[in-house]
Amino acid sequence: MGVSRILGPVDRLFDPPDKGSRRRPPPDGPLAARMRPQTLDEFVGQEHLLGDGSALRAALESGRPHSMVLYGPPGSGKTTLARLAAERADAAFEELSAVQAGRAEVREVIARARERRQGGRGTLFFLDEIHRFNKAQQDALLPAVEEGLVTLIGATTENPYFEVNNALLSRTRIYELHELDTGDIETLLRRAIDRGETANTGVPDEVIEFLAARAGGDARTALNALELAASTAIGDEVTLAEAEDALQRKAVLYDKDGDQHYDFISAWIKSTRGSDPDASLYYLAAMIEGGEDPRFIARRMIVFASEDVGNADPQALTVAVGAAQAVEHVGMPECQYALAQAAIYLSLAPKSNAAKASIGAAREHVREHGAKHPPAALRSAAYPGAAKLGRGVGYDYPHDHPGHVNDQEHLPDGLEDLRLYLPDEAEGELRERLERIRRARGRE
Repeated sequence: MGVSRILGPVDRLFDPPDKGSRRRPPPDGPLAARMRPQTLDEFVGQEHLLGDGSALRAALESGRPHSMVLYGPPGSGKTTLARLAAERADAAFEELSAVQAGRAEVREVIARARERRQGGRGTLFFLDEIHRFNKAQQDALLPAVEEGLVTLIGATTENPYFEVNNALLSRTRIYELHELDTGDIETLLRRAIDRGETANTGVPDEVIEFLAARAGGDARTALNALELAASTAIGDEVTLAEAEDALQRKAVLYDKDGDQHYDFISAWIKSTRGSDPDASLYYLAAMIEGGEDPRFIARRMIVFASEDVGNADPQALTVAVGAAQAVEHVGMPECQYALAQAAIYLSLAPKSNAAKASIGAAREHVREHGAKHPPAALRSAAYPGAAKLGRGVGYDYPHDHPGHVNDQEHLPDGLEDLRLYLPDEAEGELRERLERIRRARGRE
């Protein structure tokens, strides 16, 4: 069903829509505009919102969209979803940008919507950058949204729970869009090429992969860079250098499924272990720029915090786990700051591999000699009849002793002299405490 975009004078507002037509972008418009999906089936990404049977998909396909705020990074499809909603709805489509519009423009939209409703037609109002509106400007929208005079679709790159009035949020649904992954953007680039949008200029796979990986999840950026590279290519094919120039970003020779994946993480670990924050940050940047999964980097940081820092600075593990949580809650690109913070902290933290050496020694001993039963006093007495078997009998409660230390043997019989934890010089405080405890327990 056709949709009118309101740009002309009031006397043209109520022209009947052109049934069956679609609002196509001009043929000389930017490639990103020409490639804008015309149906939900053409839409790429955001499966978590648009999967079969989802509430948002059902609302869009039914032609009865509800008021909503679309929150996500640039180039993730917010404007496209708004236009697809208008495409299926029997409603006029009004579009404003909060960067340029104010209360006066909003009042005009509402006035037109009121007149239009008298003629039996609704209005879908798309407000881009809604977070740019101040409280008074947002309040001006409330009555129209509440009474259903307009169906509001706001778009924002900022967290709406911080930037949009609670009163307005309560009258809308919030949908968070994720940045497109590399595969999504490759799909869009190849679609443009297949449709002949690059004329007769060839685009090698390495160029497509570079543009997809380096666009930062922004489909608009990738498509516009492809168009520029193809239009300025000197030869029959776009070269990597021409793609770099179009995107204004250098290609990072990084294969996250091959040697570079292992080489760069290895270099990061060894540089961080070597207490070199500059090298640690360099290899971290190379991985991020190469499109490495930040969750993989965060996992390695957690391992490093225990394997290479350990109890020389127990806070290192907290920092690494915090960085991993930031990756999950914030995502790229903002989580890069948490990763950088952790990389610097881990680089400068005192180092100890005593935890790694200790568990390694313990497991090797068990593999070679088996696991002996604990002393009877340490075994569980939590089930009926356990005491008759001697389980838990004679257990000496440490908190009943000065310093909360007893002299009971905890290792199995015959292993009383086994020493697995050997704190190094970076764990001086722990070493001194261990020596005091062993003396108190008569285990020097």
